[in-house]
This record gives sequence, C-alpha cells and structure tokens, in this order.
Amino acid sequence: MQAFTFATSQSIICESGAAKRLAEICQQQDIQSVMIITDPGIQQLGLHQGALDSFDKANMAVQIFSEVQADPPEAVVLKAIDIAKNANVDAIIGFGGGSSMDVAKIVALLAHPDCTQQLSDIYGVGNARGKRLPLIQVPTTAGTGSEVTQVAIVTTGETTKMGAVTPLFLPDFAILDAELTMGLPPHVTAATGVDAMVHAIEAYTSKIKKNPMSDLFAKEGLRLMAGSIQTAVHKGSDKKAREEMLLGAMLAGQAFANSPVAAVHALAYPLGGHFHIPHGLSNSLVLPHVMRFNLNEACDLYAELAPIIFPKEKFVGSNLEIAGLLIEKIEALIKDLGLPTTLREMDIKQDFLPTLAQDAMLQTRLLVNNPRDVNLDDALAIYQAAY
Repeated sequence: MQAFTFATSQSIICESGAAKRLAEICQQQDIQSVMIITDPGIQQLGLHQGALDSFDKANMAVQIFSEVQADPPEAVVLKAIDIAKNANVDAIIGFGGGSSMDVAKIVALLAHPDCTQQLSDIYGVGNARGKRLPLIQVPTTAGTGSEVTQVAIVTTGETTKMGAVTPLFLPDFAILDAELTMGLPPHVTAATGVDAMVHAIEAYTSKIKKNPMSDLFAKEGLRLMAGSIQTAVHKGSDKKAREEMLLGAMLAGQAFANSPVAAVHALAYPLGGHFHIPHGLSNSLVLPHVMRFNLNEACDLYAELAPIIFPKEKFVGSNLEIAGLLIEKIEALIKDLGLPTTLREMDIKQDFLPTLAQDAMLQTRLLVNNPRDVNLDDALAIYQAAY
C-alpha cells in the first residue's frame, strides 16, 4: 500500500439547530469573544441571528465582519485581519459559503498576536507558520467543503487567484446545521451541489495522493449527494435532503482535502476570474468535458463510481462504455437541475477561449493531479467542447 497522510478538523458537529448554541460551544473552549466573518447576503437574511442570540444570552462579545464577497480580494481579507487584531478577539467563526470560510481561515492565522507573516507570505503549499486563533466553521451551503479543507483561495489581481494550503486551516469545529441551508434558492443549491460532487469525483481519480480514506469519503459523499440533490433543488423544504447534501458535501471536502482536485477545477478558475461565474457553476460547465478528456486513463475508476451516483441505472458493458454512459447521465442530471450547460450561455465570446486556456495552464498545483496530462491545446479543446 502506498503511504498516505489524512488530516481533517478536530471535531464535527452534525446537528440541525446547532448554530443556535454556538455560544455554548465557545464557552466549553474558554472562548469569551468572537469575530463572525460572513457576507452581506447572510447579514440581510439574518441566517446568523440564532447564533447572535446565543452570544447575547451568554454576554459574550461579538464582532461581525460582513463584507466578504465571492472570490474575496486581498483588500477584503486584509481589512478583516486588521479588525480582528484591533478587537483582540479570542476566536474566529466563518459563517457562510466557501468565501467566508476561506477568509476566516486566513484571519484566524494572521490575526494571532504572535503571527509575524504577511498575507503574501502564506501563498503556496506549506508556507504558513506558527499558531492560529481558535477557528469554528459554519457552512450555509452544501458545496465547497471548505469547513474541512486546508485551502483558502484569494483573488490577487483583476483575474488571478492564489491559494494558501496548510493544515493550520483545519478548524477546531465544523458545524453542520442543515437548518441554515433550507432557504437556499434552487440555482444555488444546484451549483453548490454539483461543485461538491466534482470534489468527490476528482478526489477519487486524483493521480498523486489518492488514498483509501479519501476513497471512502468520496464514495459515501457521492451516494448521499446524488441521492438527494434533485429533491433538494426541486423541493427545497425537504429537511432530509438538505441534511444529506450538507453531510455529503463535507465528506467530499474531506476527500479532496487529502486527495486533491485536478483539471475540472483548473479550467473552472479562469471562468470565475474573468467572468465572475460562481465557482460551482464554473465546475459544472466543464465537468463532463474534462471527464471525456480523461476517459481512457480514468474509465476504470469512473466505472466504479457509476452505480454509486446512479444506483437505479443498469450499467453493462466494458468499463469504457460504462464510464461513457456515466458522463451522459451526469450531463442529463446537470440539465435537470436547471443549470446552464454551455459557455455560450454565459455570454463568453469564442475568441476568448485561448485566453482561458492559457490561464488554466497556470494552475499547475491542480493539473498535476489529473489522471491525464493536460497541455495548452488540450485545455483549449476542452473549452471548445464546452462552448
């Protein structure tokens, strides 16, 4: 057996309504003051009100930073760090989607009183040093898995992103409260759900760090999500579907945190950078086409996943044939979920595809994990197929 390392958060609380007892969880850790990092949408909807009420009853000091935006730019991250330092808080709580949780990770590290690093110092793999403040992550979407990953992504220029990867980003607590996801609109539920399925599929087929534990989490995550995503999208009030989506997304997060994602994400990032397409939708747009590109190298693994994702389907034939049918079924699922399926629908001009391909090739930390090597011509061909 190939040697491997598997790291995840210290504690996971999977409990509807758990956000309403955040103060109790903090007090058990001797935390007296917190900073909640979230976005304007969460603030407007009042999704964090139950948590705020718990802190109020416990007479705990709360600082709220609600300026996170999708694909958070460095300026937003730096502002949050300064506020956390000035408030001298004991702990950081990420409350929202992947962007809020990513910002929370960085703030917990760089706002620690003993930290001497700058934001630019921690980009890359394993460059973060020292300690961080206690960190609690509360996802409000079932998609990114950021609550259990070692990665934080920051927008560093007009169209470029940088990632920081460190075990220090794994939280003390990941709190899965399905009540927080009940009001998600269908299109957000669909895009974030497919995002999480991509995490599991790419983790299972990852070339370098594929391992038995990630395989287990990827398969169970896919079973839960594939079995509940259509219900969650078309009948958003179904609590069981919401719970299964949230747990499945976290399991997929644990899988890819230890067996990294690959070309789907590498080709999705430029779509977000240039056109501000939500990350989950970007993944969805290129997923079938990257899978077809990988078919000869990954067909055996895709065939293993086929009956897990579509248990009612009778898959027969060679692994190559089964994998091909799986891709067709995934395309049909994406369409059923009401998501756009072509780059043309996103108002992307065809003559811009070479620029996207060039930018995708910069994602070397992701491309090395792909089952099949990807060159510039390959990336362009995949975008053309998605057009």
